[in-house]
Amino acid sequence: MERRSRGADCKPPAPPLESGARMTMKVAIAHDYLTQRGGAERVALDMMRAFPEATLYTTAYLPAATFKEFAEFDVRDVRWLSRLLAWRGDVRLALPLLPLAIRSLGVIDADVVLCSSSGWSHGVRTRGEKVVYCHNTARWLYQPEAYFQGAPRWLRSAISGSLSPLRRWDVRAAHSSTRYLTNSKNVARRVARLYGLDSTVVHPPRGLDPDGRQEPVPNLEPGFYLTVSRRRGYKRSREIAAAFAGGSRKLVQVGGEASDSPNVIRLVGVSDAQLRWLYASARALVAVGDEDFGLTPVECYAFGTPAVALRAGGYVETSSPASTVLVDSTSTLALRAALDQVETRSWDRSAIRAHASKWAPAHFHDELRRVVTSLSGAGHAGRRKWHS
Repeated sequence: MERRSRGADCKPPAPPLESGARMTMKVAIAHDYLTQRGGAERVALDMMRAFPEATLYTTAYLPAATFKEFAEFDVRDVRWLSRLLAWRGDVRLALPLLPLAIRSLGVIDADVVLCSSSGWSHGVRTRGEKVVYCHNTARWLYQPEAYFQGAPRWLRSAISGSLSPLRRWDVRAAHSSTRYLTNSKNVARRVARLYGLDSTVVHPPRGLDPDGRQEPVPNLEPGFYLTVSRRRGYKRSREIAAAFAGGSRKLVQVGGEASDSPNVIRLVGVSDAQLRWLYASARALVAVGDEDFGLTPVECYAFGTPAVALRAGGYVETSSPASTVLVDSTSTLALRAALDQVETRSWDRSAIRAHASKWAPAHFHDELRRVVTSLSGAGHAGRRKWHS
C-alpha cells in the first residue's frame, strides 16, 4: 500500500460541526478506485470535506485521471493495482482482482470507516465501525449486460466465469457493515433484495459548486442541449445523439460515445470551470441513462437549467414539474417530443435553483456527521467482525 501525502498548505478548512462540537473520533474514508471523474468520485470528495482529517483508502489512484482535489488529502492506494491500471487504463480489466486489492489495504485503524462503495470498498477490514454509503450494488456483478456493453468478447467471457464466487464475496462484505446507507430509494430496494439488509436513504450532494469560476468553451455559443456521462452503454449517449441526428438542434456531449452526427459535438477532458459554463449556457440537459440516483440533473438544476430525464430510477426522486420534462422511452420520437416541450414551456430559473438547494453539500455533510457521531461509544458488535 502506498501513501501519497498532501502538502501542509493544501489542506482545506474543516467545515463547522453542527453544534460547534469538535469531531474527536478517528474517521477513515474508503473508496473503490480513483481512476475516473464520475459522480461517485465527487461524493467521495465531499466525504473528505466532511471529515478533512481523515485518510482516504482506495485500491487504485491515478491522479491525472480523477479530480485534482484529491491531491489535497492523504490518499493511500494499492501500488501494484495503480501501476496495472496506469498501464492498461480500463478499470474493467482489473475487476476480478479488486477483492485481493481490498485485502491488500490491510486492517484500517480507525474508530469509523466510511465506505463510498459501488460494491468493493464495503469489503475493507477494520476493527472499528463500518458505515457503507452505497452508490449502487456492483453493477458488473448484478447488471453485467449493461456494464460490459461494448467490451471485448474475451473480457466478457473471462468475467462471466468469475461472477458466482465474487457475488458470494460481495454479500459477505455487505454484511460486515455496522450501518448501511444508500443514495436513493431505488438502490435501497436493490440492497434489500440482494443482501437482505435494511438501509437509510441519504441523497448525495450536487457535486459541482455552481458559484465557482466559469470558463467558456471555445467556438461554442449558448443555447445548445447538453448531456454528460461516462463511456458506458447504460448511459444511453447513443440514443440521445440519435434524437439530434438530421435536425437543427445542437447537442454538446461531454464524454459518452462518439457520434457521426455533425450537430453533435463531443468534448473530453472538460474542466470543472468549463462544465459550469456548459450547465449555465445550455437550453436543457438530457439525462436518460439507467441511473440509480443520477447526479447530472441535480447539478444542472443548481444553475437554473431544466432537464429532460427518464421516468425511472433516481430521476423520479429528484425531478419536479418546475424543473424537468420526464419521458417514458428513449426512442428518438419520444426524445424529440420532449425537446419540443422544453422549447414551448416557460422556465423559471430561480425556481429551478431553489429546487436544487435540497442537495447542497452542507446537508450531506451534516447527515454523515450525525451517523458517525451516533456510533461514538455505542459498542456495536454488529457485523463488522467479518474478515475476507
